[in-house]
Parts: sequence; structure tokens; C-alpha cells
Amino acid sequence: MYESIVEIDLHGKNRYQAGVAVDAALRRAGAATCRIRIIHGCNSGTSLRDFVQERYAAHPRVLRVVPGPNRGVTELVLREY
Repeated sequence: MYESIVEIDLHGKNRYQAGVAVDAALRRAGAATCRIRIIHGCNSGTSLRDFVQERYAAHPRVLRVVPGPNRGVTELVLREY
């Protein structure tokens, strides 16, 4: 089964661990993957949110970085639906 949105949860991770997790998700993302939804949290997750938004805005596989449906989520858009 193909997933168009892949979710990864970064709760409890530091910046290095979060980078490893997001990089792995980007490597595993197949042609059917449209977005990677990153759950970082909204209170203590703001450091991870800023890290993700800055680091992956210029990544070659990412078209754009958008805020998710709530403040604790960021989405990496890999391709349009």
C-alpha cells in the first residue's frame, strides 16, 4: 500500500536525532509520497519546528515547507497531490 502522507513524531528527540529521523523519511519517501508530516509539538517543540523549517526549506526533494493543521505540526511538501 502506498502512503501519500508519511508522519514522523519528533517528541523527545534533540536536533541531531530529529535530523536523522527526517533525513531517513526523505530517503524512504517513494514516488507516491506527497508530504511528510512532522509532529514536533507546540510548547517545547518550537526549537525543533524552527530547525525543521530552516534546514529543509532548501532541501532538493522539498518543494516547500508549510505549517500543518495545528501549531505542533510542520509539513514538507514533496510534490503536489
